Amino acid sequence: QVQLMESGGGSVQAGGSLRLSCAASGRTSSSLGMGWFRQTPGKEREVVAGFTAGGRNTYYHNSVKGRFTISQGDAKNTVNLQMNSLKPDDTAIYYCAAGPYVADPSLPQEYNYWGQGTQVTVST
Repeated sequence: QVQLMESGGGSVQAGGSLRLSCAASGRTSSSLGMGWFRQTPGKEREVVAGFTAGGRNTYYHNSVKGRFTISQGDAKNTVNLQMNSLKPDDTAIYYCAAGPYVADPSLPQEYNYWGQGTQVTVST
């Protein structure tokens, strides 16, 4: 089994920046595809950004392109999400996700493992 531990998040004013990090532990012998999703009350979970297993291809939701950057961490099977120019619409619970066979990072069903979520709040 694989566990995901998220860190970062918090509250910031519009225009500010936050950085989320996530590390996979457990049976992580392969290079996982990893990503970030977010969810607000009453809405479906939506992809923010992700990369395929092996890290060759990266996906960003249109709403975050040019503002957010997803990157693989220095340690194996870790992922960071640098969020700049944050907007109130970015307020959500952000979830880290991972899977050994992620081919399309935009699809939640590609991911096998999920973190507990971390709150990001952007105020005006």
